[in-house]
Parts: sequence; C-alpha cells; structure tokens
Amino acid sequence: MGFFDRFRKSKPRHAAPAGGPPPVPPAVAGPARTSTPVGTRVPGFAVIDVETTGLSAAGHRVLELAIVRTDPAGRVLDEWVSRFNPEGPVGATHIHGITAADVARAPRFTHVLEEISDRLAGAAIAGHNVKFDLAFLRSEYARAGWALPHLPAACTLAASWDHLPHLDRRRLPDCCEAAGIRHTGAHSALGDARATAALLAGYLGHGFAQPPTAKLLALPQLAWNVAWPTAPGGVEPFGADAPARVQRWTAAPKPPAIPLVQLLERFRLADALDDGAPDGSLPYLQLLSEVLEDGVLDEEERAALVDLAAIYDLDAQAVAAAHRGFLLALAHLALDDGRVSRAEKAELTATADLLDVPVNVVTAVLDAAEGARLARLSAGLRPLPADWSLGEPLRVGDKVAFTGCDWAVRERLEQRADQLGVRVMSNVSSRTARLVTDGSFEGGKADNAASLGTRLAHPDEFAILLDHLQPVVSKSAVAAPVPRLGAASTASTESSTVVAAEGRTVPSAHVGPSPAAVRAWARINGYEVGDRGRLPAEVTEAYRRAQAGASTH
Repeated sequence: MGFFDRFRKSKPRHAAPAGGPPPVPPAVAGPARTSTPVGTRVPGFAVIDVETTGLSAAGHRVLELAIVRTDPAGRVLDEWVSRFNPEGPVGATHIHGITAADVARAPRFTHVLEEISDRLAGAAIAGHNVKFDLAFLRSEYARAGWALPHLPAACTLAASWDHLPHLDRRRLPDCCEAAGIRHTGAHSALGDARATAALLAGYLGHGFAQPPTAKLLALPQLAWNVAWPTAPGGVEPFGADAPARVQRWTAAPKPPAIPLVQLLERFRLADALDDGAPDGSLPYLQLLSEVLEDGVLDEEERAALVDLAAIYDLDAQAVAAAHRGFLLALAHLALDDGRVSRAEKAELTATADLLDVPVNVVTAVLDAAEGARLARLSAGLRPLPADWSLGEPLRVGDKVAFTGCDWAVRERLEQRADQLGVRVMSNVSSRTARLVTDGSFEGGKADNAASLGTRLAHPDEFAILLDHLQPVVSKSAVAAPVPRLGAASTASTESSTVVAAEGRTVPSAHVGPSPAAVRAWARINGYEVGDRGRLPAEVTEAYRRAQAGASTH
C-alpha cells in the first residue's frame, strides 16, 4: 500500500466507532508484537504491508513493515510491526506520517531481518497488490546480502475480481467498503495489514459471490514446505543490475498539470486492457492511474514505473499497450456525453505526451472510442417495421441540426437525440443527415440545407425517426467491428483502412470488436459473459454476424 499512499490525498484520521476494530497502537521505533510461539505455529498466511520512502523498490527503502499472521481460514493469530531507519530521507511524511525523528533511533532493516524471516517462514504471503510489497522486501533482503526465497502469495486486489466483480476502483479502501470491512489506521502499515487480513478472511470464507479458489486454499501448505536460508548469500550485490532495470523514458517538456481526478474517479481500469493482456497489466494501470491523478509524471515517477513494470514482468510492448489502452479508456470517458470538448482534447493530448504515446494517436483513439460508444448505443435496436414509409432512416451517430421549432419541443427532441447517440450540431454541413424544422423560419441553416440537398424533417417526423433509430453504419464500409480497447497499441505497416466515426479513417490494424460493446450486446441477447478476461470466440463471432446483418437492413 505504500505506493498507493504516495498519491492519495491526505485525509484526517477518525477514531473507530464504538464496537469497531481496536485502534492501531502508536508506532514505536523498534518492533511491536503479539506472538505465537514458533513451535506451535501451523500453516497459514502472513499478511504484509509496507510504508516506503518512495516509489521504486530499486531505489527507495522500507520505513515500516507490518506482519499479521493468520491460520488457513484467515483467523488472526498474531501481529508484528516495526519501523526502520532508512539511512536517508523518509519521503512523503504528509502521507505516511513518519518523520526523520521517528526513525532516527529505529533499527536498520538488516538488524531485524532474522526476526522478520522467522515470522514469514512457513506462511503464504498475502497483501493488497502484493507484488509491490514483496518487491520492497526482496530489495531489502538483497541489500543485507540475503536471498529471499520464492514465496507462494495471494493478492487481495487480484482476487477482488472474483469476489467483488462490480467495483470500478479496487484500492484497499474501495474493497473494504464494498465488503463491509471497517478500515481504521489507514496510511499505516499495521492498519492496512489488518484491513487486508480481514479482506482475505472474507475471500477464504463463503460470504462472497464466489467461494475460495482451490489455488488460494492450497497456498498455506505450499508455503509450509518452502526452505528458508539460514545464512547470507545467494544474491548479487544490491544494485548490480539497477542501471539496466531502472531506465528512463525520453524526457520531454512537461505540460501544465492536468485535472484528471474527476475522470479517474469514474475510471474502470479493466476497460483499458485488451483481452489477453498480461496479468500484471491491471495492477500496473492501477498504479499509473494513481500517479497521474495530479496530471504530472516527474522523472522519479517515470523511473519507478519502469521498475514496477519489471515487478509485473511487463516487457516494453506490454507497457506500450497498457499506455495506449489507458489513453483510449480516457477517450471513452471523455465521450460519455457524446462529444469531446477542447479542454478534454487538450487533456488527452497532454496525457499522450506524458506516456510517450505519439500525439497523432489521440485522433485514432478518439475515433475508436466513438466507434465503441456508437456500437453500444446500437446494440438491441429493433429493425424497421414492414410498413416503413419515411425513406432512409436515422442512424446512431448521424448529425442533425434544428431551426425554427417551438423551443420546448426542440429542447425535448435535442435531449432525446443526445441520449440515443444522434449528434445535434449548431450548423448544417455536407455530413448533416437531417435539418429539423417546422418551416416557420428561413435563413442560414435552411439556405445551407437547400444548397447541400440536406433532407428536412418536421419535429413530429423526427420523433418517429428517433423511435425507429437504426444501428450505426458507414457509407462505404461498416463502422463495426468497432476499434477495440487497447488496439491502438499495435503498430502496423499495412496501408488498408476502414471508415471510422464521422468519416475519418484509421489503420485497419487498429480495429476489432470492442470487448465492452460485445459484452453489452451479449448480455442483451442472453449470453453469459463476465466483466473481464477473454471473451468466448462464439460470442465474438455472433456479435460480428449481428453487426454485419444490421448493415444490410
């Protein structure tokens, strides 16, 4: 949780309500513990949480470590917490609350390492985004000359997809709130470890939608058989490979801070990933979203993200795909109201620059996001009735303009058109599908419509067109299959193109069914699909056939 805390706004701490969990005791310089004698221990979990001086396990230090031991069912057996002298700056005191004076007399990590090993040995490790915590532990062990063995581990963040599938955000406070767990002592290692242990106990029980997996239940016994080292050795001097791992992206002039917080609060990170993305992509994006909440990505954060990519075994291609998918998901959010403002376009462009995504990709991802939005709005629309007599129907994504209508009628129709995915424009152009008018006003729009041959529709007729709105389709090629989330990450030298939203073109390598659009269509049509993971091939194929059929009506 230390990394998350670096980018979380500081909030006042509240006392636990009566009857709630006991408050976290004041941290002390040395270890604080409740103990279970080593000889009486049984297989179980060691729930860990670290507070750190910064973001990178390769360059920053552990300030505080908490270990909560549980039995295989998640019942707490004992607790242990200690602060450490980091032999340097303590980092963001305003977040973790630890000052240099607090740790001046604290032990160095190496001096407590054997006790830490004793408390971890024989237990499966658990944590919220556990790879982050384990990376810092591994680095501290390496600094002391010890090799931390490979430890079976459970991640309560990753498991939240099975047990709390409805969440948009999956930080520890989000998961605890959804699970009804009171999270006291946030921003402290012991407070977060206790909350994580309670969440783990819920996963191990049967109070959630899904029972515990066989893999989770097997972890304690696997960990019980892990051999721990009894002496230093078996590890390269710390930092020997740091220059190769902690590389930095090419520095670029930093734009002004971007107010992304409101968008990110509504952000569904899974929508930023293509089906089949590496497992580490989601936690990487969770960390990336926290970093970008202030709209700035400084050099230290850039280096830390490279280090985190290594922790999650993400290569350069996977990171580039995650960055482009992240940008595309932001474009989807910006398009939620049917249009992208200049300010939103500027935010997207600046974010692309921060993530080293070519700026010209912004246009492509906006097209892709618009295509996916139109596909979602098209899903489930009924075909035209057999006695249809109004000629070419109105379609999702069409542009219309109004002139000379009763104001109350016009406002009602404009609002309904916006909701259905029909764009209401302030002028008439060659791309305007209808000019809605009652004939009471002549002038600029009417004259332009006459010169361009734009079809006219009375407000009453326009209401009927909206009642029988048809799916989006392009003039020369079907706009669906829609560009998929994350598809802009794949570079291609192919010259073929397809028509996207508003007549623009994007490379064919950038298009494919949007997972979000396919899932929406599948649920409407009675298919059982989850919120993430690879979609069944037969569902995707059925979606393609349905879209192709819609284009022939």
